[in-house]
Amino acid sequence: MPAVNTPVSPATPDVLSVSDVNRRAREQLELSIGQVWVEGELSGVSRPASGHVYFTLKDEFAQLRCALFRSQVRFVAAPMRDGDRVKVRGKVSLYEPRGDYQLLAEAVQASGEGELWAAYERLKTQLSNEGVFANNRPLAYPPRRLLVLTSTSGAAVRDVLAVLKLRWPLVDVSLIPVPVQGKAAAPAMIAALALLNRQSALTPERDVILVTRGGGSLEDLWAFNDEHLTRAIFHSRLPVMSAVGHEVDVTLADFAADRRAPTPSAAAEQLTPDRLTLASQLKATGRQLVSSQRRRLHTEAQRLDHLRARLRHPGAVLDQQGHQLAQLKSRLVRAMDSHLTRQQQQHRLLTQRLDRRSPEQYLTEAKQGLDERYRRLQAGIRREQAAHRQHLAAVVRELQAVSPLAVLGRGYAIVQDSSGQVIRQAQDTQPEQLLSVRLVDGKLRVRVEGRG
Repeated sequence: MPAVNTPVSPATPDVLSVSDVNRRAREQLELSIGQVWVEGELSGVSRPASGHVYFTLKDEFAQLRCALFRSQVRFVAAPMRDGDRVKVRGKVSLYEPRGDYQLLAEAVQASGEGELWAAYERLKTQLSNEGVFANNRPLAYPPRRLLVLTSTSGAAVRDVLAVLKLRWPLVDVSLIPVPVQGKAAAPAMIAALALLNRQSALTPERDVILVTRGGGSLEDLWAFNDEHLTRAIFHSRLPVMSAVGHEVDVTLADFAADRRAPTPSAAAEQLTPDRLTLASQLKATGRQLVSSQRRRLHTEAQRLDHLRARLRHPGAVLDQQGHQLAQLKSRLVRAMDSHLTRQQQQHRLLTQRLDRRSPEQYLTEAKQGLDERYRRLQAGIRREQAAHRQHLAAVVRELQAVSPLAVLGRGYAIVQDSSGQVIRQAQDTQPEQLLSVRLVDGKLRVRVEGRG
């Protein structure tokens, strides 16, 4: 009987998308496993242009895909090569777009290097807290003498000399052979640094010390993590550049130096200019200088032609100037005559005005005016006096007309009691009352005998 597709009923659970499944799987992996250390063999190490590193970690039974992102690559000290046995610290996750199960690596170290790496981290923290990594002095560019501390049999010295010969053969290179690996390496480099610093106090050259060697494992580079060597680099009076191993190798000597280069060849490139580039720049500057000089000569030639066209014979110039001088002299004489005539006319005019305004005549006129004003003042005073006399006489007449004395003169009298009150009726008096009677020429004191 053929199979029949059964339609999804409303009671069927929700159907998940592929994205939902991958997302839930990633969350479960990250939650349940989280960050772990995994040991295995490197296989298929790939470094694309993005800067990330992709590889597979395997053992005899299984494989695990891994990804080391660019931001973490610089913290990996040892080079990653197929077949190396390493320990990887990372977080188990899943790449959702492809459903790839993978380990997101954060640190990679060769197996057996765990104790060395832990010691490295402890010493790095201690020296950093003490300020041993604070050097940042400028390096002479280019140095007059380059003091190279390295092994004479290593590839580092060949790389440095080859780059210097190509870029800047003028630098005086002094090779100080020292072991760069093993127990004797650090003491030898410390002694060489002390010797170079003592010698530098007697020589005025601009010196730079380059401490360098090629790449290797953590054990191979361990001498450059020596505490005493690190401190010697920090206390060096001469500036120090460190170029130890490959770009991913970082030692304590790199942190203590004034500058670090990722490789010996890069150190030589950083310390010196490129003579070919400078020669090209010099040629370009020479061409610009020649072009500028040609333009300047052309401009000055045009200016010289212009000045030559303006240049005239001294005799012609003197004749012209003599003619101009004669004209100026004639104009000066005419101007002086005209000015003198105007001054004479102005003098005559001022003399006439002064004669008309003589002080004697002015005083005579002022005296006449004063006499006239005095006569007018006297006449005015007399007129005012006469008017006041007439007005006063009229006022006197009016006062005399209403004066009580005038009434008394006609035979009337004023009777007053002892308090000065005027008695107008007989009934206002009492028998035996003393009264005062005012007449026109005096007063009488009378006594009332009775009322009639």
